[in-house]
Amino acid sequence: MEGGDAWCLSTGHGVYLLRREADGRWKREAPLFREYPAWHRAEVPENKGHLWAPDIIRIGDTWFVYYSVSSFGSQHSAIGLATGKSLDPESKDYGWKDEGVILRSRRGDRFNAIDPALLMDGGKLWMSFGSFWEGIFLVELDPATGRRKDDKPPLKLAMHPEIEAPFIHKEGGWYYLFVNWGKCCRGVESTYEIRVGRSKAVTGPYLDQNGDDLKDGGGTPVLATEGRFIGPGHASILVESGKQMLVHHYYDKERRGRSDLRMLPLEWKDGWPVAGD
Repeated sequence: MEGGDAWCLSTGHGVYLLRREADGRWKREAPLFREYPAWHRAEVPENKGHLWAPDIIRIGDTWFVYYSVSSFGSQHSAIGLATGKSLDPESKDYGWKDEGVILRSRRGDRFNAIDPALLMDGGKLWMSFGSFWEGIFLVELDPATGRRKDDKPPLKLAMHPEIEAPFIHKEGGWYYLFVNWGKCCRGVESTYEIRVGRSKAVTGPYLDQNGDDLKDGGGTPVLATEGRFIGPGHASILVESGKQMLVHHYYDKERRGRSDLRMLPLEWKDGWPVAGD
């Protein structure tokens, strides 16, 4: 939220910035990048300006936007950072500064450096990330700069043959790690589904309702394909007016698999998230 408006960032050329209008619809306002940083092409020559899965967090008076630079099915990837003072393109403070590469991956690494998700907790800033390969990982960032705090190897949190799109949420003394299983970006053929585990520490271990560790393939189902809503994925949680909404994308069976944004009421029952209608 900024200036009473709700904003959303999405995958797209330059990363799309959208504002929610009074009728609840989302209007595309501006891309973060009209001119791409030179390091994009140097780091990932296969990337054509289509930047993926951004996440945003405000620290002090600055917005930190993390995003993925990659190409489909590749481990040749990087997570970049841009900072700005305002989300509103009409503000005198609007403008984004390229802060360069935060994390990179190459063939042979354990992880794939895409799908960043941020959590500020007790003054510490954490970034979960990852897609396929050896799973979902976690690093600590410096809240002052937004960059990695140290050179320690990323910590592994979860694993499955098809896993990506992590998101960590703190609720009632627990940390909840939401992930996706399956394949995205295939329209009505997408097999995405959202799973979850929880831990008393942000660093894990994250266990599902059966007590299985997410590193060993565990994961309690949260949301899967139902009716026209195909392959729900990349969960996050919006808190507004004291209510929580499970925010995610899906592929619309009634519109030939077009991707769209969906928000469902979210409740917590016996310590686990339940998405409503």
